[in-house]
Amino acid sequence: MNAKTHDNLDSQTSATSVGKPAASVSGIEKWKDPKRYLWLLGPALPGIGLAALAGYAVAPKKLKALAWTGPALVHGIIPALDRAIGEDKSNPPESAVAPLEQDKYYSRIVKAFIPSQYAMTVLGAWLASRKNTPIEDKIGLTLTVGAINGVGINTAHELGHKSNKLNKLMAMAALAPTGYTHFVVEHNFGHHKRVATPEDPASSRMGESFWKFLPRTVLGGMKSSVNIERARLERKGKSFWSLENELLQGWAMSAGFFGATTLVCGPRAVPFLAAQAVYGASLLESVNYIEHYGLLRQKDDNGKYVRTQPEHSWNSNHIVTNLFLYQLQRHSDHHAHPQRSYQALRHFEKAPQLPGGYASMLLPAYVPQWWYETMDKRVIDHYEGDLSKINWDPDRKAGLVAKYADYAAEVAAKAAARREEASGSASEKAA
Repeated sequence: MNAKTHDNLDSQTSATSVGKPAASVSGIEKWKDPKRYLWLLGPALPGIGLAALAGYAVAPKKLKALAWTGPALVHGIIPALDRAIGEDKSNPPESAVAPLEQDKYYSRIVKAFIPSQYAMTVLGAWLASRKNTPIEDKIGLTLTVGAINGVGINTAHELGHKSNKLNKLMAMAALAPTGYTHFVVEHNFGHHKRVATPEDPASSRMGESFWKFLPRTVLGGMKSSVNIERARLERKGKSFWSLENELLQGWAMSAGFFGATTLVCGPRAVPFLAAQAVYGASLLESVNYIEHYGLLRQKDDNGKYVRTQPEHSWNSNHIVTNLFLYQLQRHSDHHAHPQRSYQALRHFEKAPQLPGGYASMLLPAYVPQWWYETMDKRVIDHYEGDLSKINWDPDRKAGLVAKYADYAAEVAAKAAARREEASGSASEKAA
């Protein structure tokens, strides 16, 4: 990120600092993170899942509903809390960022997710592999474990951006139950390089349904990770089959976890393990679909994409989802500063905002017409009616350009009027 980009990002911080402008904070000792203990909701999630499965194990008939705890949380309870509690646009003052980054409390919170994640997954496999477990309960158990392991991918996302080798290994450990360990390689060195471009398999295009995006991002991400790791090892003069291959290391961790769980729970655990992994990974790709829908980095005079800016990610300040997802929804700042820890990520007024938190956007993403009605005009509004700036699904571009031509013209006219009015006001003040 160049100096100009850094200035543009940092200039938006002071106006939205927690409680009052950063300038009024006379010392970092006077500012305390108001969400310090609320961040414990992140590692509490697999604990909630573990408790629910334990309750179901004790009384599977009376507490049958506990098998469905995961879907209830992800698609019902968390979105409802988001709507009830609302948004938090506050930022830490700039003077507090360095101390926040250095406070090990926050990294310990992220790592605390993993032990209960593993315990929950093994317990779920054991319950689902019992002969007397009804099929509807097996489905619920699968979705519950898959949902929480899907959130575990976000834990891996936070750890995987740190340069420390232990953090990267723990990131792969969090990914092992979903078999998606290649994410550590592709996300850091593929997605962050190509984000909001047609070349990025993890950036969705306007007019592209989630179901069309899903195979493109899964296959494209896998291919990208192999190419990235092969190139890295070649630069070191090593074979792809070297023990230093991080993809092979991650796949070995997944195989080891699946194998050990199958030994403990028996072969009936295999369908459960496979199904929960697919569902968990699909939640990650659902979030990928949401994060950059239709957004496009433009090219400069040299034909190169401009650096990533706040305008290239959809953001949300809905506080409950942000607490569970380590502020992943402040996605613009994450792409500007990939190694910045979650507790220090900032809100930017100029970043495009979603109508709800990520959890609230999952169900619309699964229903193409619902999604298009929710998001397509927002993309056009974001680009002030300039349809040439949108990342289009090439198969649907012509039809959608024709469909939205009149709406885009109205938006462009209103935007031009606003600019003219702002210019006139500026001229009057100068005079």
